[in-house]
Amino acid sequence: MKGLQMADDVTVGTKAPDFSLPDQTEKLVSLKSLKGKQVVLYFYPKDDTPGCTKESCDLRDSYTKITKTGAVILGVSLDGAESHRKFIEKYSLPFSLLSDEETGVSKAYGVYKLKNMYGKKYWGIERSTFIIDQAGLIKAIFRKVKVDGHAEEILTVLKNKG
Repeated sequence: MKGLQMADDVTVGTKAPDFSLPDQTEKLVSLKSLKGKQVVLYFYPKDDTPGCTKESCDLRDSYTKITKTGAVILGVSLDGAESHRKFIEKYSLPFSLLSDEETGVSKAYGVYKLKNMYGKKYWGIERSTFIIDQAGLIKAIFRKVKVDGHAEEILTVLKNKG
């Protein structure tokens, strides 16, 4: 992924790393194409797992409120398009899920991390959300997201015009 910023550069007020990733229909979605809209870019570890399902369903349940602010919601995981299609269908998710199978975008946003579960180390996505403003700048960053109440946190930032 040429031209992507390094993760250390992703801070509030900086330009969001551009990306172009396939969605669940394998259509490419780019940040550039969303200029003029606020973007809720949420990275999550895996389709159809307990925390990721709760987070995605909470965003689904807040979808109308979020889109009323002029924002677009995009989920990103390392899963492929078919997995995303099944996840969207199973939970009636009204937004696109993007496949970062080569980890370039996750690395650019600094969310691809060495994780530790039950003493086993592995690389994966750290649950994180980036809110990108209409000009393509990072408006807010939530790292190591706690799922409960997160949709409300997102709404608060989107409603804040500052």
